[in-house]
Amino acid sequence: QVQLVESGGGLVQPGKSLTLSCKASGFTFEYYAIAWVRQAPGKEHEGVSCIHSNGGRPYYSDVVKGRFTITRDNARNTVSLTMNRLKPEDTAVYYCVTGGDWYGSCPRAYGSDYDYRGQGSQVTVSS
Repeated sequence: QVQLVESGGGLVQPGKSLTLSCKASGFTFEYYAIAWVRQAPGKEHEGVSCIHSNGGRPYYSDVVKGRFTITRDNARNTVSLTMNRLKPEDTAVYYCVTGGDWYGSCPRAYGSDYDYRGQGSQVTVSS
């Protein structure tokens, strides 16, 4: 079955960087788009970034564009999210997600239109 396992979260000071990783298994990873979504306390979950199967021109939400970078390694079935210049409002549980019909390209509604989600990784930005 589809499994997505996140790692790399933790406590970091504002302005610092952190990289999250997602290890995927149970499907043909190289053919599917993968995304990161997050949920902050008391807030709805929101899409952060999505990368197409070929890695080209990822999607980013406006609030992270220019600070976060998503990459993928199809040989290792992993997707990474490098987060720079972190802010307290980036504090959330970050989830790696994908969908059964995400063959090739990211859907525009990647923040909600997914079928599979990992267990999540807590990121806390605080001084």
